[in-house]
Amino acid sequence: MSHIASQHPAPEHFILHVSDTHFVGDGDLLHERIDSDKNLAELFDGFTKANARPEAIVFTGDLADTGRPDAYERLRAIVEPAAEKLGAQVIWVMGNHDERVAFRRGLLDEEADQSEPVDRVYDVNGLRIIALDSTVPGQHHGEISDEQLAWLRRELEVPAPDGTLIALHHPPVPSPIGLIALVELRDQERLAEVIRGTDVRGILGGHLHYSTTSTFAGVPVSVASATCYTQDLAVAYPGARGQDGGQSYNLVHVYGDRVLHSVVPIGQFPTVYEMTPEMLEAFMNMTPDEQLAAVNASAGE
Repeated sequence: MSHIASQHPAPEHFILHVSDTHFVGDGDLLHERIDSDKNLAELFDGFTKANARPEAIVFTGDLADTGRPDAYERLRAIVEPAAEKLGAQVIWVMGNHDERVAFRRGLLDEEADQSEPVDRVYDVNGLRIIALDSTVPGQHHGEISDEQLAWLRRELEVPAPDGTLIALHHPPVPSPIGLIALVELRDQERLAEVIRGTDVRGILGGHLHYSTTSTFAGVPVSVASATCYTQDLAVAYPGARGQDGGQSYNLVHVYGDRVLHSVVPIGQFPTVYEMTPEMLEAFMNMTPDEQLAAVNASAGE
């Protein structure tokens, strides 16, 4: 294809970031309204139509709304065939709605009745992804214990070839929602002390049910919205309102000198214009006037 070369090279890694699926009992609706299974299936139905091939799919917690074993079974039944088709590794992260024993059995195929935090390290073709369990059993806020921080410090002593992403449920960011003090990650500075000066290039979070970005200890933080329902941020402070709309997921492209996070809404929307790969190849060889005419024609003008 003849075209002007981009100023940026191709990304070194591509990750799909999904959060807060909140699967409930089979046939049930979350809050008597939300079909969590349908929303996630719709996400993959839409995504697999593209020619994008992520190396990994990271789920940042609250996978089952009440930790039900059957919810994890249905989650895997949707995710694993899609991941296999995409050639992607699946990385599960604990959320405060998840239950550690059921999580281990249902998603990690571990039979032991272990209630310790579910912390794991994954190698994604040279990119290290650390799944960090920020949950406190029976609570909505997050904490990371002294033992976890010591473990994380040891893991980060040796840099990974392409750096590290940390994935956890409770993002270490401020928030405009009024109830954040009840649900946020506590003692965040202790985590910051461990991360500063390491090869951590990004932090992936969930929990908030809306997309947002910030920085923490000099590291970019990206929060993926929920696939079940989202938080309405245009409410009278300090109120809260969950809404059935705006569900989305994130694309994470890792470049040599930066990490790019893109928000993708779930669902189908009216087409304004569309260019197939074949049309784009011809488009790049047109003059500016011819390009404008082609866009107008594709929009039906």
